[in-house]
Amino acid sequence: MSLYIDKRGHGPIPLVLLHGWAMHGGVLQPLVDALADRCTMHVVDLPGHGYSRDCGLPLEPRACAAAIAAITPPAIWLGWSLGGLIALTAALEIPQQVRGLAMLCATPKFVRDASWPHGSDAVLVHQLASELETDYHVTLERFLALEAMGSADPRAELRHLRELVFARGEPDLRVLQEGIRILEDGDRRAALPDLGVPSTWIAGRRDRLVPPQAMAWSASQCGGDYHEIAQAGHAPFFGHVEALVQALQPLFERQPGRPAALSLRDE
Repeated sequence: MSLYIDKRGHGPIPLVLLHGWAMHGGVLQPLVDALADRCTMHVVDLPGHGYSRDCGLPLEPRACAAAIAAITPPAIWLGWSLGGLIALTAALEIPQQVRGLAMLCATPKFVRDASWPHGSDAVLVHQLASELETDYHVTLERFLALEAMGSADPRAELRHLRELVFARGEPDLRVLQEGIRILEDGDRRAALPDLGVPSTWIAGRRDRLVPPQAMAWSASQCGGDYHEIAQAGHAPFFGHVEALVQALQPLFERQPGRPAALSLRDE
């Protein structure tokens, strides 16, 4: 079985979209709908997730980025949460395929330690890893609650995430465990000054998983643009899609061959 990529939209700007841990490309549907007139999107189900559950490819960022780049055109890569680490890896390792980078509630290092005060609690990540072994569904439920926490309407957002998480089938437990290890061990901070493509870093001010400070610092290290959506948590595409599109617009405007006048679509 091959990697599942859903091609959507009919606009002039090519865009690769990568979702976060335990989800699938369908979670990004509000953003896909908002960008349909200005982007041609390649919405990926990451290995082990959604319709790519049995594709057999690794989730490891270098291998995953290479597999996606092999079957998509040069494009802006937008990664949410764990997907951001894969998008960042692509921008660093295969820049000829990445015309721009959009990091959405994503960071080069997820876990907090003595050298990195802007990460998530390492104990929390260790607990998620151990709980996956004993109670898969309860662990996913807990993670969804963390994603919704801090949003303007956490109950509604959690309800929406619950409806979506298994909409394309259950993710592969082995790949979920691999994803936790990537979140625990991944660290691309030192490579940020070498990032050679335009980048935009978009944070939710109320995000409880990826602190906005982590993204502001990251943008400063690579000369990227930083945007903060005031009322958003970890999933700004729920309830804040217009602000998200506005934050992406400067990156779109820097793309070669883009029409001179591409106005924001009414949301």
